[in-house]
Parts: sequence; C-alpha cells; structure tokens
Amino acid sequence: MQPESAALLWDVQNAASHIASFIDGLTAEAYAADDLRRSAVERQLLIIGEALNKLRKVDPNVAEQIPDLSRIIGLRNVLAHGYAVVDDAVVWQAATTRVPELLGSARSLLAAS
Repeated sequence: MQPESAALLWDVQNAASHIASFIDGLTAEAYAADDLRRSAVERQLLIIGEALNKLRKVDPNVAEQIPDLSRIIGLRNVLAHGYAVVDDAVVWQAATTRVPELLGSARSLLAAS
C-alpha cells in the first residue's frame, strides 16, 4: 500500500462514520425533510468520493478492492457539479446501504496495511 493510501482510506472511514451517525434513527422521509442533515451527508459523500478518486490515482491496486468505486466517485461528481439534479432518494440509498459496506471495506483495507 502506498503511504498516502492509508490517509485516504482513513478519510473514507471517518466520513462514512459521520454519515452513519448523522442518519441514525432517521427514516427516508425525515432525512428528506431535514436540510441540515442532507447537507451534512452530502458533504461527507463528497469527501468520500474525492478521497477515493485520489486513491484510484495514487494506488490503483488498493482502489480496485473498493466495490462500486466508479459509482461512488460518480455520485461525488453529481453532488459537486449537479445540484439541480441531486435526488434525495439516491443519496439516502447510498447512505443507508452503500456507506456501511464501504466502511467495512475501508476498515478491512486499513487493518491489512
């Protein structure tokens, strides 16, 4: 693993943990109605996407072990550049199903380093 890779994976782990705490106990409807939490979750998804985009460049062998890497980076791009088309249901789905999986992957990769 490249030296920078662990730092990037730590960023992913940290942001994913924040998302989990931000949505804990919420329903999809409560999430959609809460501007503050939506903004917070979207910010953490931006951090995750940016960290994984950098990881893909500095350590492609580690990056390829992240499931759905391209989709995660793609969501980051939509959040960063397409605010008019951000779908709360897509973000909620990512936060509730994909982020926990990603957190597990990041933890496993960090533990193996």
